[in-house]
Amino acid sequence: MLPQLETDRLFLVPLSVEDAPKIQDCFPRWEIVKYLTRKVPWPYPADGAETFCKMSLVAMQRETDWVWTLRPRSAPTQIIGLIRLALEPDNNRGFWLVPEWQGQGYMSEACHAATDFWFNTLQQPLLRAPKAKANRASQRISEKSGMRIIQEGIGEYHSGDIPTTLWEITREEWNNIPKQ
Repeated sequence: MLPQLETDRLFLVPLSVEDAPKIQDCFPRWEIVKYLTRKVPWPYPADGAETFCKMSLVAMQRETDWVWTLRPRSAPTQIIGLIRLALEPDNNRGFWLVPEWQGQGYMSEACHAATDFWFNTLQQPLLRAPKAKANRASQRISEKSGMRIIQEGIGEYHSGDIPTTLWEITREEWNNIPKQ
């Protein structure tokens, strides 16, 4: 059973199929999908969130994915984003946040909680996350959390075939970062 995680300002609530309508309402926006890989369908279909939730729940039962919706403590029924951990090679963490909530440190909080879960609950030795090089906000989150670029190339994103970077941090490195 996936636990709920908490930060100073967020509840990270395990994904459920009941979340699909709220995700469908807030997710399919160009500002969110432009730096996501083409694995995510675009234009987003009317049943996209329901399909995503069902597939994710199967992966969560297999313990290959761990997915949380992000909800502000001030409005705990409102979904403002999502974070996913996965045993997928070179793609262990992914996330999105609705634009109105960006630039305020919410995703940094969520990433900190999820990364700590990855290393200290799941006992994974390494976390890798690909990023579109043009997605500076996402890159800053990785920089602030002690990750480093280990590879550069071209990635297939909705915004085009553009430069991409692969970021990495080990459990030892993560646990040696001074926690605030």
